[in-house]
Amino acid sequence: MSSGKIRVLCVDDSALIRDLMREIVNSHSDMEVVAVAQDPLVARDLIKLHSPDVLTLDVEMPRMDGLDFLERLMRLRPMPVLMVSSLTQAGSEVTLRALELGAVDFLEKPMLGIRNGMQDYSGLIAEKIRAAARSRPRRTEPRDKAPLERLKAPMISSEKLLLLGASTGGTEALREVLVRLPANAPATLIVQHMPGGFTKSFAQRLDGLCAVTVKEAEDGERVLPGHVYIAPGDSHMKLVRSGANYQVTLDKGPPVNRHRPSVDVLFHSGAVNAGRNAIGALLTGMGKDGAAGLLEMFQSGSATLAQDEESCLVFGMPREAIARGGAGEVLHLDDIAPRLMALVAESGRAQRV
Repeated sequence: MSSGKIRVLCVDDSALIRDLMREIVNSHSDMEVVAVAQDPLVARDLIKLHSPDVLTLDVEMPRMDGLDFLERLMRLRPMPVLMVSSLTQAGSEVTLRALELGAVDFLEKPMLGIRNGMQDYSGLIAEKIRAAARSRPRRTEPRDKAPLERLKAPMISSEKLLLLGASTGGTEALREVLVRLPANAPATLIVQHMPGGFTKSFAQRLDGLCAVTVKEAEDGERVLPGHVYIAPGDSHMKLVRSGANYQVTLDKGPPVNRHRPSVDVLFHSGAVNAGRNAIGALLTGMGKDGAAGLLEMFQSGSATLAQDEESCLVFGMPREAIARGGAGEVLHLDDIAPRLMALVAESGRAQRV
């Protein structure tokens, strides 16, 4: 065992996937697979033996379901976990549940040409393992508590807009923010780094929890208060003016910062087309996407927020935004929704003076 390497334990009932993960991980000099397991019961003993830094975990396995194992693990011994998921409707639902239970992120399992597919993902797999190793997983408890009290909004100008961006850890961070918004919250546009097969399920999941209406954005639709628009996982989303109204436009242009959708694309459009009418917030995530765009929003007169290091699962994107000077305020996740509504209230009072 080489000192200083990220120690990875791969759990998958497919021998092919286990071999491929070992091959891919070990091809990077800063990480190594210390063990593999064909099911969670074997993995349980290997975790005690090897104390891995990161666990990759399949969802469907014999003897114990991956979600059941994840739930027990995050309650008893929290550690960074990457789920290995298939890009299907059922797979997306299960993966979202895994993120809710405390998984850091997920890897897409290719459906066809699996060996070539996994090799193509080598760089992404390594990047996600590095981010997971730097993450701050927390012990999870069963969610039998009453939900957070929803915030009450003052009179809101229909011109006000909220623009949010997130990546790794963002599905749960966004949920924490959105469930607290009142039904008459300003129109909210969101870019969450996520494949195309997942964003619709993510929007539907949030819609069932929130007072606001949450949907996957459609090209050309009008932006309305009380609605949240999530960028489809394969398209950039921009805010544009259409007469006195705002609209969403979607396009499949080249990735920006290696992402499509890109937070920078959304934030840039907000800076250009909304300026002082917009409020931007950059949440947890690896990389730098959104940092340049948040600075543009700040310079255009938008109020801007960044999530603080303590409450981020991965403090990459907010850290970069803060370093560039684009974050007007740096806040704990618990304080972001109240601050968004406070900023809306302040602008409402200013308009009535």
